[in-house]
Amino acid sequence: MESTIALLRLLDFQTFDSLWYWMAVMVTFAVASNWLLGVPFDVLFRARKLDAPHLADLEALVDVNVRRIVEINAYLGVAITIMVAFSLSVLVVLSIFYRVELAQGLLALAAPLTLIMVMNMRLAHQLNAVPLHGRDLVQRLFRVRLWTQVVSMIALFFTAMYGMYAVISAQYSF
Repeated sequence: MESTIALLRLLDFQTFDSLWYWMAVMVTFAVASNWLLGVPFDVLFRARKLDAPHLADLEALVDVNVRRIVEINAYLGVAITIMVAFSLSVLVVLSIFYRVELAQGLLALAAPLTLIMVMNMRLAHQLNAVPLHGRDLVQRLFRVRLWTQVVSMIALFFTAMYGMYAVISAQYSF
């Protein structure tokens, strides 16, 4: 009986006091800052030295992914925007008005990821309009990666602060 209770506590669907939620948050933001425009960070890191083969790999990957993102946005941009706006609106309503903890946790995860997605799409459209090569491309990608990490760190900080508040207030509410 105790092992069943321990297993149920491990798989608990409470958001802010669940180990699974915090692991998902950390993995999600780590992946978001590791992949920029569909290009893994190790490719960008190796191309930083401006070695010809690594730089050619980076430029090829960026070119393919920029075209892919721009084409998907041309066909499905409005539909994706509507779905994301609707989903965020539902999460906001459930979080603020109904105080659903799962919705609060998902909103804390989805809102910064939406901002990161917008930054990546904006970069893709800019690189499609004015392609960059060599050092300029590497610097631009590193700058966007830095801003992705800044957004991730701020989101992690506020999620942790709100999570602590939610757990403490749930324990002491009568």
